[in-house]
Amino acid sequence: MTPHAERIALHNEIHARPRPRVASPCSVSHVALLRGNTGANDSAAGQALQALCLQYGIAPPAEGQSHFFGDFGRFRLKWERHGEFDDYTVYRGLVRSDDPFAEPAISALPSGWLQSLSGELIAATHVVVVPDTPTWGHRERVAAALGAVDLVGADITDGAAAAFTDLHLDADGYTRFLIVNRTMNGSQTGRQVQRLIELEVYRMMAMLGFPVAQRAAAALNEVERSLGRLVNRLELAPANEEPEMLNEVTRLAALSERIAAEAGFRISASRAYHALVRRRSADLRENRVPGLQTITEFLERRFAPAMSFCESVDRRISATSERIDRASNLLRTRVEIEREGQNQQLLAAMNRRAKLQLHLQQTVEGFSVVAITYYAAGVLGYVFKAAADAGLPIDPDIAVGTAVLPLALFVALGVRRIRHSIQQRSE
Repeated sequence: MTPHAERIALHNEIHARPRPRVASPCSVSHVALLRGNTGANDSAAGQALQALCLQYGIAPPAEGQSHFFGDFGRFRLKWERHGEFDDYTVYRGLVRSDDPFAEPAISALPSGWLQSLSGELIAATHVVVVPDTPTWGHRERVAAALGAVDLVGADITDGAAAAFTDLHLDADGYTRFLIVNRTMNGSQTGRQVQRLIELEVYRMMAMLGFPVAQRAAAALNEVERSLGRLVNRLELAPANEEPEMLNEVTRLAALSERIAAEAGFRISASRAYHALVRRRSADLRENRVPGLQTITEFLERRFAPAMSFCESVDRRISATSERIDRASNLLRTRVEIEREGQNQQLLAAMNRRAKLQLHLQQTVEGFSVVAITYYAAGVLGYVFKAAADAGLPIDPDIAVGTAVLPLALFVALGVRRIRHSIQQRSE
C-alpha cells in the first residue's frame, strides 16, 4: 500500500483557515480588496504584510501561503487570499462601551498601513460584539449605536444572540453590525462574526455582476431588434438580398458571442456568490424580532431582485444565441433551396445543349457519310474506267452506280464504329 502524495495536504485542508475565537466585548473590522489581473497587487500585499510583521517582531507568512493569522499585542490580524480578492480582518477588545463604533478595531493598525495595501476596496465592515445587558435590550440604544434609521435585525443561533444592522455605509464607508451576545462561547461568536462578514463580502462580490448585466441587457435589446427585422425580411425578401442578410446574421452572431464572452464569467461568478450569501444567511439561523425585518428578509427584498435580473440576462443571452442560430439555419436553407433551383435550371440547359449537340453530331455524321461516299465513288469511277480501257467488259457508269449503295452502307457502318470506339475510350 502506497500513500497518495497529497493525502496529508488534502486531509489538513479541512482544518485550514480556522475562525479565531471572539470574546465579548470585542470590536472587529474587515476590508476586502479586489486584486488586479497582474501579479503586482499580490507582491504589494505580501510586502505590506511582511513589513507589518517585521515591525512587531512576528514571523511573516511563507511564500505562496494563502492565509495568515497573527497576534500583534494591541490587535490580532487575519489575512486570507481568495479567488478574486484579499481580505483583512482586525480583532481588538472594545475600547468604548458607550460608543462602540467610535474607535473600531481597524484604528489599532499603524498609521498609513491600510492605505499602503493595493487593490480596489469592494467591502468594508465593522462588527461589534457586546454582552447581553439591560442597556442593549433597548432597540433605541442599538439604533443609536449603529447610527441606523431603518434598523434590521434578528435573533441568531437559535436565540443565543441577536444581530442588528441597517446595511448602510457610515461616514467612513463601512457597514456596521452589532451582535448582542447572550449565551454564545468564543468559538460560536467567532463563527457568527465571520458569517456576517462573509455575508457582506459575498453580497458585494455578487453585485459586481449587476452593472455588467445591465450593459449586456442594453446590447441585447439592439441585437433582438435587429434580429426581429431580419426574421421579418426572410419571408418576402428577394433572392438578390440574401448576401446582405447573410452578412447581417453573421454580424449578429458575432455580437451575441461578444456579449456572452464579456458578461458570462461575471454573471456566473455572481451566481456562485449569491449561493454563498444564501448559505451564510441560512447558517445564521434567524428568528424574527417583533417589529423588525430579518437580515435574510431584507436581502431577499432588495438584493435578490438584482440577482434575478442577472439570471434573466444570462438566459436572454442563451436564448438570443439560439434564435440567431435558427435564423441562420433558415437563411441557409433558403439559400440552398434557391441554389438547388438554379442548379436544376443549369442542368436542364445543359441537357438541352447536349441534345442539340447530338442532333448536330448526327447531321454532321450524315454529311460525312455522303461526302466520303461521293469521294469513294469518284475513286471507284477511275478504277472502273481504267479497267474498261484495259479491255474488261465493264461499263464504268453502271459499275459506279451499282457500287454507290453498298459503298454508302459500308461508310456509314465504318463511321458509326469509329464513333462507338471513341465513346468507349472516353468512358
